[in-house]
Amino acid sequence: MRNFLSALFLIGSCSPVLAVDFHFDGYVDLRLIVPSDQASWQSGLLGKFRYGAEDGKPDLRVAEAVGQAVVLLTPELMALAVGRIEPEQRTFFDLLEGYVRYRPVSTMAWRWSVKAGAFFPPISLENTELGWTSPWTLTPSAINTWVGEELRTIGVEGDLEWRSEERTITAMASLFGWNDPAGVLVADRGWALHDRVTGLIDRPREPDVIAYAIGVPEPLYTYEVLEIDGRPGWYAAASWDEVGLGFLNLVYYNNEADPAAVRRGTIAWRTDFWNVGARTQIGDVTLMAQAMTGRTLIVPNAFYFSDTEFKSAYLLAGWTIAEDWRVAARADVFSTDETNPYPGNMSEHGNALTIAVNYLPYNWLRLTAEAIRVDSTRNQRALEGLNPHAVENQVQISAKFYLP
Repeated sequence: MRNFLSALFLIGSCSPVLAVDFHFDGYVDLRLIVPSDQASWQSGLLGKFRYGAEDGKPDLRVAEAVGQAVVLLTPELMALAVGRIEPEQRTFFDLLEGYVRYRPVSTMAWRWSVKAGAFFPPISLENTELGWTSPWTLTPSAINTWVGEELRTIGVEGDLEWRSEERTITAMASLFGWNDPAGVLVADRGWALHDRVTGLIDRPREPDVIAYAIGVPEPLYTYEVLEIDGRPGWYAAASWDEVGLGFLNLVYYNNEADPAAVRRGTIAWRTDFWNVGARTQIGDVTLMAQAMTGRTLIVPNAFYFSDTEFKSAYLLAGWTIAEDWRVAARADVFSTDETNPYPGNMSEHGNALTIAVNYLPYNWLRLTAEAIRVDSTRNQRALEGLNPHAVENQVQISAKFYLP
């Protein structure tokens, strides 16, 4: 990791020679974890958290190291790449995002831009910081956990803005590919709450009960970045940002996958959803909420199908007590409703409560303590000989060291 960061610093020091504006940011995240007593989804079981019973007693570990390089080639053209080193990922180093953006300088009310590459769709109101993290909590909501797990735009996105002193109105549209498996986790495993974003090379683990059901040995991993049917997906979004009032956005996403297509043993999941989000500020308190409702479907042959409707929503309240203290509380609800022709329905419903305290004594250090509780009922647990109802608790203390 030290060699990786040193190499990036060396590149940055050469930026005057290359006649470009180069900037690099990064952090290392150390965690003290008191894990859940349920085995995590990362081990092929059905726990909702990143860390579970398999992690044993409280443990101190490196959660991840993230670096972001931004190159301003001209005032209009920017290139960005975000890389990560994480103990559980498939390769030592992985990319989370990498794209170029062209945005002409404009002094008029109208402004447009276009970007191309691999990037997150414009859904999350929480994950606004380096490494697609949140300034409020360590663990994002169920909605944005899923976005980080399964959704990555690999294609192009264009937006058009109209600006005045009081408001900014934006319309956005995208065409993308290589995201046909999106939906497999929310259907086969259900919602989760964790901060382990899937990299572009990584392959998240499916529940062991899925491997047993289809007659393959576990562990079973699923692709997320894969083009299966040769058909592009798309999304459209609109947002309204009003000074003194708040921000509102609406997104419709459809990957247009053929639910009968298969490649590399992976089925294309036809996934579409609506997402609405809102944020406002009342004094030192920030309020934000999101809601999502959608459907994911596979029909791999004439004898089987899986049709899952999924829903989730959250409300977060964040209080900036002083310049260096932030406190946040969030409540989530989530559910899935699956239909298939055989026994073994995997529907679920649940809720989660999260409390986090952040202390930023220096610009290079952020300390966060977080406690989270998930109460869920998922019928699939019975296939592992477990009670379908489970209450899980996890506590984390993070020391995040930023590059000065």
